[in-house]
Amino acid sequence: MLSRVADSLYWTSRYLERAEHTARLLGVGLNQMLDQTPVSVQPRWQRLLDALHTAAPSDGLNDHAIVRMLTFDPGTSMSIVACVTAARENAQQVREQISSEMWEQLNRLYLHVKQTDIDQIWQAEPQEFLQSVKEGAHLFQGVTDATMSHGEGWHYIQVGRYLERAGTTALLLDLNFQPHMAAATPEQSPLDYIDWVALLKCCTAFEAYCKVYTAEVKPAYVAEFLLLSETNPRSVRFAVDRVQRSLQALGKATGGRGAGRAERIAGRLSAQLDYAQMDEIMDGDLPAYLEGIRSQCHLIHQMIYQSYISYSIEAALVQ
Repeated sequence: MLSRVADSLYWTSRYLERAEHTARLLGVGLNQMLDQTPVSVQPRWQRLLDALHTAAPSDGLNDHAIVRMLTFDPGTSMSIVACVTAARENAQQVREQISSEMWEQLNRLYLHVKQTDIDQIWQAEPQEFLQSVKEGAHLFQGVTDATMSHGEGWHYIQVGRYLERAGTTALLLDLNFQPHMAAATPEQSPLDYIDWVALLKCCTAFEAYCKVYTAEVKPAYVAEFLLLSETNPRSVRFAVDRVQRSLQALGKATGGRGAGRAERIAGRLSAQLDYAQMDEIMDGDLPAYLEGIRSQCHLIHQMIYQSYISYSIEAALVQ
């Protein structure tokens, strides 16, 4: 497969995952407003912005300004419109490599986002728009699995989706546990029950969590479920495992090129998560552990580029 094709498929998937992630976090943030006190408003919005690598809007941390910026501001890299537009542009470059159903679904989502503005959704119901974005991204994933050959191109899409997911989940955990771990005692933690439930909902994992731990929401249990669960599709461990599987498939499909690079790092991270114990992680330095995961995800991304996308002609001839 041509490197430009691999690059476009990879980023189409990553950008759609980002759009869905932004919509999910905004939806949870708006729901939290119903239960929060004036003191908790700014810290919660700031954590959301930090999770999306986005600076606060110039007119302050108010719900309207944040929603407007993260939905329809094309200049904000993590906004829904920016991510969906970037995903469509990448897909358009490889139109012949994806199915007609995939292109139609992505184009439908793009037109829906472009034809809507903040005044429309604010006067009606912002949650309905955010839900439509999440469903649009989910439909694209389902259509992809159902209509695209599960060859090289499909695996690049999987790597992009799950690598993005592993990094964002690790960052969410980090941002929530840093203030919690900094408190002298658990009782002095600035995060309360609503914050931990919101963290689970940011990863669409609250109902799945309750099936495992009942409704007893404890920070250590939340961390274990979002970090080490092998069945939760939003956990870091699950995402890294899917990245490793697709990189193994790509290594075989390309005759071993890159197998000792990206695949090796993903395999090492997967093994680390497979054999990790939550009590040992919590007794140590959880923020540093999560930062290490994010660093390894970034390294996997770099190795994917070196192995499959931006490799030199000399390297290709050696292979």
